[in-house]
Amino acid sequence: MSLNETLQEQKDKLLEALREEEQERLDELLPELRAADLSEILEDILEEEDDLPLVLELLDCLPIERRANVLGYLPGDEQLEIAEAISDDMLLLILEEMGSDERVDLFNLLGEDRRETLLRRMARQEREDLKRLASYEEGTAGAIMTSDYVAIPSGMTVSKAMMRVRQTAPDAETVYQLYIIDAEGRLAGTMSLRQLMVARPGAQVDDLMIKDVISISVDEEQEEVARLISRYDLLAMPVTDHEERLVGIVTHDDAMDVAESEATEDFHKGMSIGQLEDGVSRVPIWSLYRKRVTWLVLLVFANLFSGAGIAYFEDTIAAQVALVFFLPLLIGSGGNAGAQAATLMVRGMATGDVGVKDWSKLLGRELLVAGALGLTMALAVAPIGVMRGGEAVAMVVAMSMVTIVLFGSLLGMCLPFVLNRVGWDPATASAPLVTTVIDACGVLIYFSIATAILTGV
Repeated sequence: MSLNETLQEQKDKLLEALREEEQERLDELLPELRAADLSEILEDILEEEDDLPLVLELLDCLPIERRANVLGYLPGDEQLEIAEAISDDMLLLILEEMGSDERVDLFNLLGEDRRETLLRRMARQEREDLKRLASYEEGTAGAIMTSDYVAIPSGMTVSKAMMRVRQTAPDAETVYQLYIIDAEGRLAGTMSLRQLMVARPGAQVDDLMIKDVISISVDEEQEEVARLISRYDLLAMPVTDHEERLVGIVTHDDAMDVAESEATEDFHKGMSIGQLEDGVSRVPIWSLYRKRVTWLVLLVFANLFSGAGIAYFEDTIAAQVALVFFLPLLIGSGGNAGAQAATLMVRGMATGDVGVKDWSKLLGRELLVAGALGLTMALAVAPIGVMRGGEAVAMVVAMSMVTIVLFGSLLGMCLPFVLNRVGWDPATASAPLVTTVIDACGVLIYFSIATAILTGV
């Protein structure tokens, strides 16, 4: 049975028990569900049945700690809908049980008046921590970090450090990586829990810690955090302020969420689709239309250049009607080659595999690869050219294939670098954009070669 089928079955059982007021059965079913699965069931109830009271009733059956955990897995819109329906007292209890990163995400969704009301009722330390985390710009390391980590003051012995871990572990996001800070709060080093556990009780943590720490600034982009965590296989990455003081950590699971979000955004941009606020199955139809229509309309007008090119070479086409047969094949091949090259470069730039400094090297490589591809495709299509229009047409088609594939590949490779240079997202070098440009240029290349070779034939 698939995951979706299992969740649907569990959802049906929950709803049946809830509607029949079978509390004992609910008490049996709810502990069996993981928080992530339960949150998906609640999300389905909100979206498909629009039954907020039922969701609130289910949440009321959970302990506060588990309620906060389930709420943390819900998308922002659903979190806000639930938060607006519960009292300040209950919301405050839930916020207190949430991890600091999830707490600030939910807090930022609330209206200004309610945020002020909740802040006034929080303990001073929690209030200051929440305000600090909420102040970081969206999309930065500071916006996705958590302040729930284990910090050990420099100069401690192993035995005292173990006591410190025991005291702070219950509220920490992860205890497997420990961070040593100096008297000013600056990050001095790091060590694993395993290192601490096997060390002599009287040893100094300063002698055991790793001093060459991989860390990142609060203002760094979140994509860079995810890339570094993936590159160095880190459980968590420390985040420092401008004075090198430790202010938080980004855990591996949060980095995975960022990587998934960024990859989805790049895929959407790669097909000229605006960023969606939710999954494609849940986003409103009007929003889906609005995110897709702009680029499609612009590309419609861009394709007029292809039509203008065909109109310009009407005499050549009238003299050799067989040329029309190969037009879709040639411009389609150039567009495909260009889209491939653009995709490779955009992905390489996103993962840090290539940069602007690599442009000249990559240009030479792409020239060789595209030339080989063009020749191979020309050899494949030349016999068809002989059959359809004779040797002269076959020569035109073969030469056009090599030229168009070369042009398309080089354009697709270079466009992401150009966009990056002018400060645009390289993912904007989308397949539709590349193919539209190559279509117009391919028409001009094809019929220019045809006119030059077939004139007088």
